[in-house]
Amino acid sequence: MILCDIGNTTFHFLIKEKHKKYSLKESIPKFDERVFFVSVNRKATNKLLKTNPNAINIEKYLDFKTKYKGQGIDRVIACAFEKDSVIVDAGSAITVDVMKKGIHKGGFILLGFQSFMNAYPKISKKLKFDFDKDVNLDKIPLQTKDAIQYAILKSIILPIREVAKTENIIFTGGDGELLSGYFTNSIYKKDLIFENMKRIIDANNCIA
Repeated sequence: MILCDIGNTTFHFLIKEKHKKYSLKESIPKFDERVFFVSVNRKATNKLLKTNPNAINIEKYLDFKTKYKGQGIDRVIACAFEKDSVIVDAGSAITVDVMKKGIHKGGFILLGFQSFMNAYPKISKKLKFDFDKDVNLDKIPLQTKDAIQYAILKSIILPIREVAKTENIIFTGGDGELLSGYFTNSIYKKDLIFENMKRIIDANNCIA
């Protein structure tokens, strides 16, 4: 069994417990094992199905109720088995979803780190810096590079902190581990999406 999470920028596979990523421009090989996938990208989905026509989209096996309009399937998967927590998927965008007593209460979307970093040089070339991910948020910055990183982190951390308060926060995604370090009431689950995909497949053994 091969799992695939198709996002806005990559195909993310879990193959024999090992991670493999392809950009949307790369060719997707034909796999010998059955592929189970979720996708937020229709064009990329068609690309996967072209080489793996028997791949199964597990979205139809989900029974997830919310009043939120337009919630991506990746966010639904991440929230599917949570009761009382805030789920943060920190990828190319940072999505924040609130679960209360097993019910999805809503959420919001922040820019990801790279989008922030790409925006500053458009204002001035002097504002182009590499993000070193080691910023002291307890001191007001005294140089431009620190000022940019301070602003980026604060603009991401503060709204999450405001909505979560004392609730448990579950971080996932490429920058999730970094962000989780700024919260005492948090855990980082690198493979949250894949873990929940497996649970859905197991619960519907007719498709395995």
